[in-house]
Amino acid sequence: MEVFPLPKGAAMALIRLTQREGTSLAVMAHALKSDPTLSVRVIRVANGVSGTEQGPLVSLRDAVNVLGVPAVRSLAMGFSLLEHHRSGACSNFDYPRFWSQALARAVALQLLAGLRAGCPPADAFSVGLIARLGELVLATVFAQPYGDLLRQRSAGQALAQREQEAFGVSSGALTASLLLDYNLPDECVAAAEVFDLPAAGSQQDGGGDAILRQLLVLADYIGAVCVAAPTEWRGLMPKLFQLGAKLSLKAEALIALCDRTAHEWREWGGMLELETGPMPHFEEAVDLPQDVLEVTEPPKVTEPPKVTEPPKVTEPPKVIEPPKVIEPPKAAEPPKAPKPVEPPKAAKASRPPEAEVRAAVTSGDAAGQMCILLVGDEARLRNPLREVLPTAGYRVAEAANGRQGLTMAIELQPPIMLVDLLSTEIDGIELTRTLRQFKAGRSIYILVLSDRDDDEKLVAAFAAGADGFLTLPLPPRILTARLQAGKRAASLREELGQEQERIRRISAELAVSNQQLQEVGMTDLLTGCRNRRYAMERMQQEWAMAVRSERPLACMVIDVDNLKQLNDTHGHDAGDTALKLVVSAFREEMRAQDVLARSGGDEFLVICPDTTLEAALACAERMRAAVEALPVVGGARTVHGSVSIGVAVRDATTPDADALIRLADQSAYLAKRHRNAVATVQSSATLSARSA
Repeated sequence: MEVFPLPKGAAMALIRLTQREGTSLAVMAHALKSDPTLSVRVIRVANGVSGTEQGPLVSLRDAVNVLGVPAVRSLAMGFSLLEHHRSGACSNFDYPRFWSQALARAVALQLLAGLRAGCPPADAFSVGLIARLGELVLATVFAQPYGDLLRQRSAGQALAQREQEAFGVSSGALTASLLLDYNLPDECVAAAEVFDLPAAGSQQDGGGDAILRQLLVLADYIGAVCVAAPTEWRGLMPKLFQLGAKLSLKAEALIALCDRTAHEWREWGGMLELETGPMPHFEEAVDLPQDVLEVTEPPKVTEPPKVTEPPKVTEPPKVIEPPKVIEPPKAAEPPKAPKPVEPPKAAKASRPPEAEVRAAVTSGDAAGQMCILLVGDEARLRNPLREVLPTAGYRVAEAANGRQGLTMAIELQPPIMLVDLLSTEIDGIELTRTLRQFKAGRSIYILVLSDRDDDEKLVAAFAAGADGFLTLPLPPRILTARLQAGKRAASLREELGQEQERIRRISAELAVSNQQLQEVGMTDLLTGCRNRRYAMERMQQEWAMAVRSERPLACMVIDVDNLKQLNDTHGHDAGDTALKLVVSAFREEMRAQDVLARSGGDEFLVICPDTTLEAALACAERMRAAVEALPVVGGARTVHGSVSIGVAVRDATTPDADALIRLADQSAYLAKRHRNAVATVQSSATLSARSA
């Protein structure tokens, strides 16, 4: 049996930090800086929530403020697990597909939250990313039996029921337990627990929680379409529109949302080095029968809440109980560190004793004293030392057994621990070995105590990572001497940690600054769109993906007509304003996946992934018409805009990306001869011209 999948590195440190009461946004932002990669991802998610009306977010503190502590914590967990669990021992669990669909689901749910009320926007991405995390937990903890279950499950059979029968808990219940433990909203917890059950998203659902379940169902289905084989796309479309109709989403709006989801999904995939495959052609759904596209919301969706049975989905205690099934890791081999397998339970179980420990630690004259955590039997260990240690100038925290000691050690991070070799639930050697797997546990000075000399136990204790081995009963002078050594070691480790933290902080600040400089270096400052450097790099990337997936790739070269004359007549300020207005008109008519870049003074380049020549010409004509109707200069004599657009598409005769751009440039030259036109040299019948 494998160990429970846990976040690692900076993500784990951030999670522990946010479990403390009163953690400020500034402290969280500071902790995030230790991981520049995670910082960039959090800022990107926050920008998806805040929009671009006030400009993009670049500050970590602003990003944390937009998302909130629970969402940032769950994002840290999701991204960390994605990095460290891209593969595993469960033979029938498709790890790459699991994460690819999770990523598409996260993007879709975030977009749906902005389009349809019902899901907290700040939590949407994180909930979508980990909405099926219980499946990964079962695949990790019960690798072989879960793989057998997946292999033996018949088509159409509910997976949750089989999971419940085999393991005493469903993956949905595990997911809900994790969401609850990370303090995400109750409605998100309830939706994650039941969204993949047959009742979820049914016509009988009408309450607020039911809307969120339907949003999650739709987002999950959009993710399933994204990861499906191209031959399956058309067959999946009818159900997509049925799910959208239950949320009163019209076909046109749903297609636009799905296109944007697929586009951002591929961008995230490149950032996370996760294979996403070709982008689905949701626009092909317009060829489906009208009775599919024009499905209207069934009346039962808005029926009174009595049929939603809210009590069944809003009782958190019922959600948390099932994770007790993870207890079996106690029988695992020592190197597998079985006891950190229950992060949801550990957080819950630690709360009552934690309050007592804090009271003991902060009482009286405890200020400035070093804390020692005692782990073991009260009569053997804690009673004799309870009087001695405070008189020697130490604060004392106590844990009755190894499991409680593990939880308190991670939470309190004491400089020194005295661990009874015979502590219950987790013995002293196993506890030491487990703690050394955590960053915080590696800095603790651990003394293992036994009531007799045992060379084998001594060797095992040092092999597990103990700093010392003492025999009970402890002579006060010997104990004081060993604790002095531990105190010196703890002080040195603290100084080293502070120095490392200072270096990490400087490195993180440099990384974020470099990221911001890189963003500025890829952006045209006047219009706000991408510049030529970015366009050339992106064209090479899209070319490689188009060749690999055998999908079309189109591009446009656009010249703004008469810009020099406009500058000479009305001044450069008028010319700059005209360029900004033209770019705004372009963006209104472009699709989500298209990339607009300014390649010169009056020239723009548009990259159109997964686009045929006919579709690119239609898009170019919309852009031309939008600019033609645009008054770029007012006053006594209104001047309207005009552009000439050349279009080209990759075909068998196009050797590389540069050749494709040259074809588009030749087409733009042809359009320029007519002015205010769209043209392509790849087809003589595709010239669309208008009088200037």
